[in-house]
Amino acid sequence: MFFPSPSEPIGYMPVLQVILILALLIFVHELGHFMAARLQGIYANRFSIGFGPVVWKYQGPQTEYALRALPLGGFVGFPDDDPDSDIPRNDPNLLRNRPVFDRVIVISAGVIANLVFAYLVLLTQVGLVGVPSGLSYKPGVIVPEVVRESVAEKAGIKSGDTILAIDGQDLPAAEGTRANLQKAIAASPEKAVKLRIDRAGEILEIPVTPKLEQVNGQPIGRIGVNLQSNGDPVFEKPKDVGQLLTVAAQQFEIITIRTVQGFGKLITDFGTTVKQVGGPVAIVSEGAKIAKSDPSNLFTFAALISINLAVINILPLPALDGGQLLFLMFEALLGKPLPQKLQDGVMQTGLVMMLGLGVFLIIRDTANLLPR
Repeated sequence: MFFPSPSEPIGYMPVLQVILILALLIFVHELGHFMAARLQGIYANRFSIGFGPVVWKYQGPQTEYALRALPLGGFVGFPDDDPDSDIPRNDPNLLRNRPVFDRVIVISAGVIANLVFAYLVLLTQVGLVGVPSGLSYKPGVIVPEVVRESVAEKAGIKSGDTILAIDGQDLPAAEGTRANLQKAIAASPEKAVKLRIDRAGEILEIPVTPKLEQVNGQPIGRIGVNLQSNGDPVFEKPKDVGQLLTVAAQQFEIITIRTVQGFGKLITDFGTTVKQVGGPVAIVSEGAKIAKSDPSNLFTFAALISINLAVINILPLPALDGGQLLFLMFEALLGKPLPQKLQDGVMQTGLVMMLGLGVFLIIRDTANLLPR
């Protein structure tokens, strides 16, 4: 995942926008659990956003609502095992005394809420903004990312640069300009090329020598950058309600499939894919860049993160909704729940592991943002 250079501050407002979006998505997820319980008459005595020490709380007639210090998630608490609860242990409205199907609805409701919310966000984006139907091209090719320790970085190329020409040949405002630049670089292994670059209005001439790599037995030159066509997206709004619903559904399907495929690669190509996994800091960083470049893209960002939360939570891992659903599946098959001590031990171990992973990702992602 790409991180912005510390010398290019993003600003507080985009960061605040992204943090509010993440808080909203956590709220939506936990609200799904909460409403699924309350609508079935099941007791829910805590509704919390965040973990750790309480920062703010309100005690309602049945439920304590709280904000906590560590914004790494949230939870809905049930009085089933609360030693201070005066509800009889055999009360039919305790979660554990409900049939398996009722509990499945409560546990899966958070995932369903995130998926529904993602679709509604995309529906709003398509209705208000439209969907990209192409680009209004501008001269040059944008460099959104420079690989660390690459020949491009060593030559002085930075993320955000716009390459206007290579070896004196201008890069015109056309659809194939990015591909032509890639071909020119690939055709020059170990041969210096001169790039004319626009950096925030300053025109620079930067020589760079593509590194020789072998691809399918052929010598290829690479400099270690991602390239993006230079232009403004052209948006097209749907013509009627039917098209609005269809286009939003298509966008939802595309994001969901790509998300599931991404998690699948964690299994099939763990060594490579795990390096791309980002924690809260990386998510805020990427989202803030999106908000700064085009706030309307925050719709897609919110939908993407919401679907990611849904997919993560449905995984059959301890401390996640999928782990609890797995316990319920065993209960349905065996006709009785697994021993409570076993369930508590697995869930507590999973929670510690998840919090540990969260802390690790925060430290790693923060370190990636710092100057070397």
